[in-house]
Amino acid sequence: MSTEPILHVDIDSFYASVEVLKDPSLAGKPVVVGGPGARGVVASASYEARKFGVRSAMPAVRARRLCPDIVFLPSDFEAYRAHSHRFREILCSYTPLVEPISLDEAFLDVSGATMLFGSPPEIAAKIRADVEREVGVTCSVGVAPTKFVAKLASDDCKPNGLLVVSADGVLPFLEPLPVGRLWGVGEKTGETLGRLGIRTIGDLGRTPEAILERLLGPASAHHLFQLANGVDDRDVIPYEAPKSVSHEETFERDLDAAEDILRELLDLSGRVAARLREDGYRARTVVLKARLANFQTLTRSRTLADATDVGADLYRTVAELYGSLPGQRRRIRLLGVQATGLIPAGSEQLAMLHGERWGDVERTLDRIERRFGRGAAGPASLIRRDRGS
Repeated sequence: MSTEPILHVDIDSFYASVEVLKDPSLAGKPVVVGGPGARGVVASASYEARKFGVRSAMPAVRARRLCPDIVFLPSDFEAYRAHSHRFREILCSYTPLVEPISLDEAFLDVSGATMLFGSPPEIAAKIRADVEREVGVTCSVGVAPTKFVAKLASDDCKPNGLLVVSADGVLPFLEPLPVGRLWGVGEKTGETLGRLGIRTIGDLGRTPEAILERLLGPASAHHLFQLANGVDDRDVIPYEAPKSVSHEETFERDLDAAEDILRELLDLSGRVAARLREDGYRARTVVLKARLANFQTLTRSRTLADATDVGADLYRTVAELYGSLPGQRRRIRLLGVQATGLIPAGSEQLAMLHGERWGDVERTLDRIERRFGRGAAGPASLIRRDRGS
């Protein structure tokens, strides 16, 4: 058995790369996916944008200051999910032991695939070629004995790279890296370790665990000491069903008119329901999230008598939950709709006739949007909103 059977595969600048695929004229330009307004945040930045210092989670205002020629694009999660599904299919063609981390990255255990496909580095090279040919984007792959080291390796070879860390090369690889690269070391823990002169992973690995316990507590000290010495016993866990599906929206300006708020809840409910249908689930519980202008966040939930994947059902529930919130007049900064308590769509009887009629309508809209793009059809109130009337 190979001593480096774990792969971490990560698509390079995924959202931005998909946008370039959709519009090849963007190739070579600094592209950002995210909201361009005063409250917007960068969700993904192309490597051309990153050369100017633009990074994910950066406020849009700062990104524009760093790169005045930056191209901002709205998120297109339908397109991202479609490309992610093909990416996942490629990974699963090599091994069933695939643990998705997000739409664009996953761990693989290829220890049982070497007889068919070659050594782990050879499998990694084949996956990179398959992804570029069949998905149209590049990816970076770290190959190592453990998940932690494989993730660090893929980060270090971006973009479009392959880095193999052998079993006897783990400690030399970890030694010079900043201690902040360890899972579980945030800004506060980093400052605490820095006061003791611990600035690299090698420094931490050489520090007696008893000293770390006094600084960090037994559990955190043991976890970090093990990682710093290359010990990570976690297995690759194959795909698990999602626990929830949600969408939320932060608005350019605070909403205070009830009709505007309800219109946004209708849109969010439809998006959540479409995702449920696409992934093959129904939801038993619906959750409303509302963040007020003063940043207070309110959540309300309700469990339904029958599980649903119909946007009209979700909307009716969140509209009622919104109406139950305290206060007569609210200024809303963010709204979110979440569906939880998911069950496979085929695991219970069909809903009542009313729900199925609405479900038929919404499934027809799904087909229209898949063919012509998001927003091609929908409730009249949302079409009027999109046209600005």
